[in-house]
Amino acid sequence: MHLPLLLSLALGAASLQVHAATGRFVEPESLPSEALGTNRTVRIWLPPSYDAAADRRFPVLYLHDGQNVLSSAGPHVAFGWGNWEVDKSVERLAAEGRMREIILVAIDNTRQRFPEYRGPSAGGEDSVYQAYRRFLIEELKPMIDRRYRTLPDAANTGVMGSSLGGIVSLALAWDRPDVFGLAASVSGAFQVEQKHFLGHVLKTHRDGPKPFRIYLDSGISSGRGDDGRTNTLAVANELRRIGWVDGVNLKHHLDEVPLTAEQLAPFNLPPDKLKEAQTAQHNELYWRLRVWRPLEFLFPPQKSATP
Repeated sequence: MHLPLLLSLALGAASLQVHAATGRFVEPESLPSEALGTNRTVRIWLPPSYDAAADRRFPVLYLHDGQNVLSSAGPHVAFGWGNWEVDKSVERLAAEGRMREIILVAIDNTRQRFPEYRGPSAGGEDSVYQAYRRFLIEELKPMIDRRYRTLPDAANTGVMGSSLGGIVSLALAWDRPDVFGLAASVSGAFQVEQKHFLGHVLKTHRDGPKPFRIYLDSGISSGRGDDGRTNTLAVANELRRIGWVDGVNLKHHLDEVPLTAEQLAPFNLPPDKLKEAQTAQHNELYWRLRVWRPLEFLFPPQKSATP
């Protein structure tokens, strides 16, 4: 078994590891939104040092599909795939000195998920996406920055999601790099809207890179296609053409080998999921295993000051 795969499997088994310091969840809150015209549930996790260091401020990562990304969601969400355990990954990676401690803000999706997350659309009907963007930037983020000890600048504010959540993460940072200086697309569904983001946003851009760091990944199979591999590579190549540089402000990862039944055994998946996971990487199990990569890239540990 290759070392990266062993590492991913070890990280995916976070719930089996115990750390001396743990973060804490804030009670989920249904926030009224003028932009959305309704309430939206938000889930917040504070890292271990938040209560221990009263004068310390923290970067913030905003997460789409909020009901699926934190360990508080339990092991049976997302049609049996389980949650991403992002908080456990942050806790572990920070304890190992591989990333900074961060605050997590997870925003639940609703029946409006597609029009909110698709970003700029081929037909120009962007009002729902724009309302979601306005909610994040004008309502949610200011509230988070008021209530919690955040580092509110763009360089310390990230946004991340999977599938459609991957598109909207890039779209938000593309539209407002002054707010979101970090963006991660995990198995981004760039095929929607007739590949509008790729063909009409990136390919027409001629003004050089915008000031934000980007993480992109995909698997090789979704069970029905290639888990966005082809389009994700095309997006990465357009970003390189524009001026993003691998390892500096761009990271593109391809998860090349779906797990075998033997490798999947520790995850205790239901029989139907066990079979599907051997040929499909577009699900919360694989996103849980891969999430350490964007976390490390977007929030690397701070370098010690030279004496």
